[in-house]
Amino acid sequence: MTNPDSAPAPTLPSSSPIAVVTGASSGIGAATARRLAAEGFHVVAAARRVDRLEKLASEIGATPFPLDVTDDTSVAALAEAVPECAVLVNNAGGALGLDPVAEADLGHWQRMFDVNVLGSVRVTKALLPAMLRYGRGHVVNITSIAGHLVYEGGAGYAAAKHAQHAVTETLRLELNGQPVRITEIAPGMVKTEEFSLIRFDGDAERAEATYRGVAAPLVAEDIADCVAFAVTRPAHVDVDLMVIKPIAQAAPHKVHRTV
Repeated sequence: MTNPDSAPAPTLPSSSPIAVVTGASSGIGAATARRLAAEGFHVVAAARRVDRLEKLASEIGATPFPLDVTDDTSVAALAEAVPECAVLVNNAGGALGLDPVAEADLGHWQRMFDVNVLGSVRVTKALLPAMLRYGRGHVVNITSIAGHLVYEGGAGYAAAKHAQHAVTETLRLELNGQPVRITEIAPGMVKTEEFSLIRFDGDAERAEATYRGVAAPLVAEDIADCVAFAVTRPAHVDVDLMVIKPIAQAAPHKVHRTV
């Protein structure tokens, strides 16, 4: 990753509201960046893979920013570069493994908590002052239905997403009276190029089996639509929680498959 301290802070336009999207190099993050740009936001597309960010930025007129949400220095550099912020989409996250608790890989658990939970807290804490300087703000946390339900083999991811859900609900209570809206978007099965591939450590066959026989899993653009809906409501409207699943999925562990 490019060292944020070695790069000059980008110059952001003053005519458009700023939306920061973490984990913007692929999947839901990239789709959300594209959709918010189409909605009139100037997007700061933040992630570790700068080459992908630069390609995305050139397509949609965004500002790419190298970001590791688990690193205090990296997040501080982002906050310094974004003096005013209208929307923050905490999308950086992910799942690792599908082990039962008795065989838990604690390194995987640690990484999931560091990125999904502490990463969201770190970036939110850093950018809240920028929202207040702007005069209003909107924090959108991309969680999961695993933050509300559990399934065998998913304890580590579910625990992290339950924690992220708790942080979201608490933040709304703590910011009551401030001009900052808080939204949680909890997707079910979303087929993206990398989510399951990363979860299963690059095992393409196992990753593809996740979606086998499912006629129409969600795609990243479905979640981007939900983000756009929430952040474009009138300023007095706060969409607290959106749970989105494909019609084939009733719960994390109950999915209709044709084969």
